[in-house]
Amino acid sequence: MSLVRKFSVAACVAASMMVFSASDSFAKTFKVAIGDAAGGTQWELGTKFAEEMTTRTGGKHKVKLFPNGQLGSEQDTVNEAALGTLDFSILAINNVTPFSPSVGVFTLPYVIQSLDEAVLLTQGEVGQELVQNTIRDAGVRIIGWAYSGFRVLTNSKKPIKTVADLKGVTVRVPKNEIMLDTYKSWGINATPMAWSETFTALQQKVVDGQDNPYITVHAMKFNEVQKYITNIRYLFSIEPLIVSESIFQDLSDDEKKAVLAAGKAATDHSEKFLREQETAIKKDLISKGMEIVDPANDEKEFIDLATSAVWPKFYDSIGGKDKLDHVLKILGR
Repeated sequence: MSLVRKFSVAACVAASMMVFSASDSFAKTFKVAIGDAAGGTQWELGTKFAEEMTTRTGGKHKVKLFPNGQLGSEQDTVNEAALGTLDFSILAINNVTPFSPSVGVFTLPYVIQSLDEAVLLTQGEVGQELVQNTIRDAGVRIIGWAYSGFRVLTNSKKPIKTVADLKGVTVRVPKNEIMLDTYKSWGINATPMAWSETFTALQQKVVDGQDNPYITVHAMKFNEVQKYITNIRYLFSIEPLIVSESIFQDLSDDEKKAVLAAGKAATDHSEKFLREQETAIKKDLISKGMEIVDPANDEKEFIDLATSAVWPKFYDSIGGKDKLDHVLKILGR
C-alpha cells in the first residue's frame, strides 16, 4: 500500500473515531445505505431498524435511510463501511461474498430451500461463524438479516420451463462468480450488470430478463418491463444489515447493545414481513399482467446441472467441502 493510500485510510478511520468517541455526549444520525427501492425487503428491514434504534436509545440516536443506491453500489458500501466512512448498509449477500468468500455458502445454488432453512442457518451457529469471518475479512459486522425469498426468473420474451427454454434469452445477474457459473451450467452466459443499471437495461431490451425475489420485482415495478416469471428456486435471497466494525467498536457498551438488539428486532420483522406479504404480492403482479409458470419436472434438470457443476468449484472459497457438508447436515440433508 502506498504512503498516500495509508495516510488516506488512517485519516478516514481517525475521523470516524473522533466522531464516535463523543457518541456518549452528542446525538448522532446514522446513515444506512440501501440498494433497493423503498417498499422492498431491504427497506422494511431498515425502517424497523431505524424505529428500534430511536426507541432503544431513548430518542438520542436516529437513523436515516438512503434507498435506491443513493450512497453508491452495494459493493462500494462495503468498502466505505470498512473504512469507517459509512455507518450501515443493507445489501444482497452475494455482494458481501467478494470481501468474505466463506459467506458464499449461502449463495451456492439449491443449498437453502425454504425460509425456515434460511432462518435456521443465519441465526444459528453457521450464521455466527460467518459474522466473525466477515469482521475478520471485510472489517464489517453483520447485525441483521433480511429474508427476501427465492430469486425467481423474469423475462420479456417467453415462458421458461426448461433449461432449453433459456436459449436466446439474455439474463442480467449481479457481478458474482457463483451466480454467473450457475447460469453457465444451464448453457447460457449471463450478463453481469450493476443493480442501478438493471431497470433501464430491461426497458431498452439490452437484456431480456433478470432474477430477484417477488418482493423486489414488485418494489422495482419490473412488471412494467417484464412479462413472464419462472418459479426457479436456485437461490434464496438473504440480505444482511452490516455496520462498520470500527464504528461499532467506538460505541459505548449500551450503544452496542442497542445496535445489536435493534438488528435482531429488524431481523424478526423481516421474517414476519415475508411470510405475510409474498402471496399477496404474487397476486398483485398477476393482476398487473405478469404470467407465472413452474419449471418442468420439479426443477430437476436445473438442480442437477447446477449442483454438479457449481458446488465443487467453490468448495475452497467457502472453507472446504466439509463446510458445505456440515450445513447440509444441519438442514437434514
